[in-house]
Formats: sequence, structure tokens, C-alpha cells
Amino acid sequence: MKHIELFAGCGGLSLGFKDEGFELVLANELSPMAAETFAFNHLNEDLTQSGDLKKTKTFWINSQFSRKEVNKRLREEPLGQADKKYKEVEETNAKTLLGSLTIGSIVDLNKILKQRDDLLQLLNKNLDVVSGGPPCQSFSMAGMRKKDCDKNSLPWEFAKFVELTKPKIALLENVTGILRPFTENREKYHAWFEVAKAFVGVGYVPICLHINAKYVGAAQNRPRFVMIALRYDVAVSKANANDSSLKKALTHGLAFYAKVTNGLKVKVTELSLYDVENDTDFFKGNVFAPLYSKCDPLSSAKDAIGDLRGKRFNESSYVQEINSLKNEHGHSVNKLKNHELRSNNFLVQSRFRLYQIMNTLDKKQRRELTIFLKDPESGSLSTETKNSLLKQKYLDPLGQLTELESLKDLLSYLKKLKTKKQTQKALLPDLPAPAALSIPDDACHWDENHPRTLSVREMARIQSFPDWFEFKSKVTTGGKMRRFEVPQYTQVGNAVPPLLGKALAKCVKSILTHS
Repeated sequence: MKHIELFAGCGGLSLGFKDEGFELVLANELSPMAAETFAFNHLNEDLTQSGDLKKTKTFWINSQFSRKEVNKRLREEPLGQADKKYKEVEETNAKTLLGSLTIGSIVDLNKILKQRDDLLQLLNKNLDVVSGGPPCQSFSMAGMRKKDCDKNSLPWEFAKFVELTKPKIALLENVTGILRPFTENREKYHAWFEVAKAFVGVGYVPICLHINAKYVGAAQNRPRFVMIALRYDVAVSKANANDSSLKKALTHGLAFYAKVTNGLKVKVTELSLYDVENDTDFFKGNVFAPLYSKCDPLSSAKDAIGDLRGKRFNESSYVQEINSLKNEHGHSVNKLKNHELRSNNFLVQSRFRLYQIMNTLDKKQRRELTIFLKDPESGSLSTETKNSLLKQKYLDPLGQLTELESLKDLLSYLKKLKTKKQTQKALLPDLPAPAALSIPDDACHWDENHPRTLSVREMARIQSFPDWFEFKSKVTTGGKMRRFEVPQYTQVGNAVPPLLGKALAKCVKSILTHS
């Protein structure tokens, strides 16, 4: 089966599809930094050495630097320069582009496809699925939550690409925040609903799902919106499938499609959204079962990274499972990559140790302590909370764990750890980790002997990346560079977990082969 990946990032979704036997026809990624990781793992190509256009499988849509200056290319701001003079995709033979990674904007790629019938004809030939997760900062609950934002136009560019290439199925993945409406000028705007209508407009019948990576085996509580949109003729051919869930979804989807295409006004309540936790029976059918396959027990943070604390710990079955994902280029697993630990000063380590302690408190006590740390001078702690805290061991300047002798010592110690950060927390070892973010300081280890942030490899394990998958480019970034740089931590945080990608690939394959 043939597969195109848009908004490919470092390649988590592509890895899942590849493991299920899909052939990558084309990939597109805006960020050269994320593309460097994708190229290394999926194409076996080191872009820092990629100077010969005759040997490469990566092509820049446009760049202001030549291949001889490839290191500058890899740090180039991907948007904003209209006069970029190197345009490799436009000038490359269509057959050469098959199986390649194109680096640049989906907007520019769509423009090229409209001008190149030779390339379109090759891409259209027996194309099964186009998938991708458009950048989601504006839909995210951590983002700006604005309707009119450039980033919110990318799902529509996705739809344009699908209209041009006409795959049997289009699969769109996004943050769960896309389900929460924007309120502007006293009107509600449902982004997911508008996206679904956009795909109807290009001839596709949507099936909308609210799923979670933890239910496919990933060691992370990562809820996601997924739309599986079938080309109209494919949807009609599957409408009477003997799988009750697929038949139900297509019955609703075709009714919605008919109303939209006939110009009738439709309400958001007229498009079904199947939730993996509220509509469990729906996910027990053959087609959608891969999205609810591993529920008891859920994979935990300890399963994912427990063995990385030292040689005395053994690999879990979870680690063995993710390391079995297809390694077609034979990348080494003998030496663990991307596991360099970041150095934190004593104050930061002490605060991380306190977050570990907070996990032992009840909800009321945690809230008290959080408020106190924000403003120790005006905050107060109850006697119960103080007594609980005095029973714990804290980090001393020599890096040893020690008890504090008095209430005065405790309050003095806590006042030094004053912070306005509200998102930092320690992992809970026996539960899935919280959704991976792109900022490494948001989570710290649960082990009292490891009061530190997670390494890139540990975050990758939680996301279900195998150990042979190596992340390229710089480790992290800051300041104004965050606007366009996508370093290793961000690549991991933005990725679709490969185990989720694999489950989605199974669903797509099952739909296409179902009679």
C-alpha cells in the first residue's frame, strides 16, 4: 500500500505506517532540523554530508543556500524569504522525487503540484493514504486559541493537497484542543467541524475520532483528535461493510456529506465524534479495535525508562516491543543515543526533589504547597501539610538526601524554592506519563536519586520511539530561535507516537481491505 506523509516532523507516524508495510511515496516537512532526523532514520541519509543532488533522496523546495552550504540550510528559517534562489523540487525529475523527502512549506508544494502534471500523475497512481498532523499551536489549549491565525490555515492546505492527489483515504491527526470551540464575537467556532467540512468540500467522507495513545500501548496519556476521511467512491463501496462500527460511521458520514454538498446548513451535533472512553463498543469492532487494544495494564513511565537509571535494572516488555519496530536500515542499538543528561544547578535539583515529594501528598496539600511556592511571603501551609512535609527527605548542598530538623528549617528551605512555574511536575512511575511537551523542564524523574529532567532518549521512550531511532540537530533552543527552530526535544514532543502510528495504519489497512 502506498503512503504520503505531510507535516512529517521527525517521522513518528511514518515509522508506524512503515512497520505495517506501507510504502512511502513522498514526505514533506517544513523544518530542516526535523527533516534531518527524518532523513537519517527513514532514508538512511546524513544531511550534513548531503552535497550531491544525484545521490540524495531529500530535496529542498527552496533555499537561499546551495548544497555546498548544507549546514546553513539546516539552520535556515524555513519561511519569510521570497527570493530564495535554489528550487530543487521544481527542477528535479518526477520519478526521482518518488520515495523522497521534500523540505519546505506545504503551501509551496501545493503550488508546484498544480504546475507539474508529470509529478501529480505519478503520485496519484494507486495512492492509498495521505496522512499528517498539521502544526497545532493555535488549536492547543496551551496555545493562543485564536480563529484567525496563519497556523490554523494548514489543515486547509492539507485538504488542497488531498484534492490534488486523490488518495483513497486521508488521515489527519491533531491535538485534542481542536475539539474545544473558540469563542469570538460571542460566536462559537468548532475547528474540527470546519476541518471536516473542508474535506467534504474536496470529495471525502469524514470519520472523526477522539483517541488516546495510552490505549495502543504508548507509555503516555496523549489524547488526540483523528479524522479518517474516505474518498466518496471508496466510502460508498464500504457503506454496507459487515463491520458494525465501520458501517455505523459511514452511514452517519455519508448523511453529513450529502447535506454539506447540497448546500444545507449543518450543526456541529450532526457530525458524530466517537470517543475512545465514552464509546468503547465502537472501538471493539474489527476495523477500529487497534485503537483500543491495550488497556489493562497501561504502559507506565517506569516501563518506558526505568532501566535507564543504571545497569541494575532490566528492560521491560514495553522497551522490547518498541525496539522491535522495523529497522530497515540496520541502525545500531548497541550504543544508546540521545541520552546525554542535562546539568541542573542545586536550586533546580532541589525544586525537582520537591516535585517528587508533592506526588506523595493529597490533592489539598499539593494545592497548598503550589500556592505557597508562588508567593511564600503571603502564603501559608496547614499543620497537616507541614507535618507531611517534615517526614520527607530533601536535597542538601552535597547532593545527599536528608531530613529537615524543624519547622523553621522547612519554611526557610521552601522559601528558597519560590517559583511561578505551574506546569512542572514529577512523573508518577506506575502511570503513563503526561503528554510530552516540547520544553524539557516541564517534567522531572520520579526517582529520588534522579532529581533531574528527562533526556531526549527518555522522552522518546515515553513516546514509543525505538532506541535505534536517532534524533539529529541541536538538543534544545531558546529565545527568538524558538519561533522556527525544531531541536531534538521539540521533535520528540511534536511527534505522533510510533505505536499510535502503527495502530492507525492497521485501521487504514483494515478499512481498505474490508468488504
